[in-house]
Amino acid sequence: MDDALISVSTLSVLLLILQLPATAILLSRLVKGPRRHPPIKPQQPTPDILGSVSVVVPTLNEALRISPLLTGLSQQSYELREAIVVDSRSQDGTPELVKAAQKQDPRFRLFTDDPLPSGWVGRPWALHNGFLQTATDSQWFLGMDADTIPHPGLVASLVQTAAAAGYDLVSLSPQFILKYPGECWLQPALLMTLLYRFDPAGVNTEQPERVMANGQCFLCRRSVLAAVNGYTSASSSFCDDVTLARYIAAQGFKVGFLDGAKVLKVRMYEGAIETWKEWGRSLDLKDASPRAQIWGDLWLLSAVQGLPLPIVLGYLLFAPQLAPAPLPLQLLLGLNAFLLVIRFAMLLAIAPSYDRTTAKGGWLFWLSPLADPLAVLRIFLSAFRTPQEWRGRKYSQ
Repeated sequence: MDDALISVSTLSVLLLILQLPATAILLSRLVKGPRRHPPIKPQQPTPDILGSVSVVVPTLNEALRISPLLTGLSQQSYELREAIVVDSRSQDGTPELVKAAQKQDPRFRLFTDDPLPSGWVGRPWALHNGFLQTATDSQWFLGMDADTIPHPGLVASLVQTAAAAGYDLVSLSPQFILKYPGECWLQPALLMTLLYRFDPAGVNTEQPERVMANGQCFLCRRSVLAAVNGYTSASSSFCDDVTLARYIAAQGFKVGFLDGAKVLKVRMYEGAIETWKEWGRSLDLKDASPRAQIWGDLWLLSAVQGLPLPIVLGYLLFAPQLAPAPLPLQLLLGLNAFLLVIRFAMLLAIAPSYDRTTAKGGWLFWLSPLADPLAVLRIFLSAFRTPQEWRGRKYSQ
């Protein structure tokens, strides 16, 4: 038994060495939360932003999802000069829906991008082509995804917030719409892998390599995007939003990432399996990060999100055999119980970022910390694999 206790003590010390620095880093990020920029709210436009924004939406077979976006864009006021939908030869009727919207609102334009060239991923290619089609008189470029649902006043509030804060680029975190039990349990755990790695939305990040962005609602000064040659710096990236934002930040421009849950909703994926497959393979952000940073993030996630639940459960299962528990094990248990308390408390912080009004099994949201080991595993699996298919397109490694 003495040998077993020695082994447990040694393992406990090693785990403490692994977890304590990561916990300190996590806490240093979380304490910034109270000082963050508050969530932006819908605002009325002012005459000075008349016709200042060109929206670009990349599409590929989005007929089942794009209608709420088209409706939401048509409800934006005179600050929206044009809404360009760049379609990559959809076969499901997406162009017809855009043409129908154009009859009701002449600000809509439909554009078909050229065949995908070597070295480009479909989404940044479509956005780059859309940028080239925007009116030169527009002051702002706003990239939006087909699965987003903008509230009236989104564009005006976004532009006014960016101008007031002096942002050259600002993107928003949305409110996620959940519908099915599996995603109510898994999706918040995957989101937490981002929240643990980066500063909270609304906190200005000084280091370009730690900048976060969301291409679902991505506002950039047109002059800045022209200066960096559009999306060329993110041409081969499967997380083009973060890649481009970090590149722009590295050029000395001011980049922000704000809470947009009150002005923007999104229905990303249908169910847990699609969420695991589609969202999970881009959350590692490997295309926007150096290898050392990826390894550092994997260590952090393992230490503060992946391990606490197994360690606490393991102790509860084997505690009777270890009595009295050695001091290192007691310290390890205390640390991981503390991390679990933080994780469950974070549910209160992120609850406004979810719309569960029509969700089946929405209560599973509150049990999402139990999915944390799976979420961390998903980041590990994705970090060392280059996607070979995305939105029906095939890519060679």
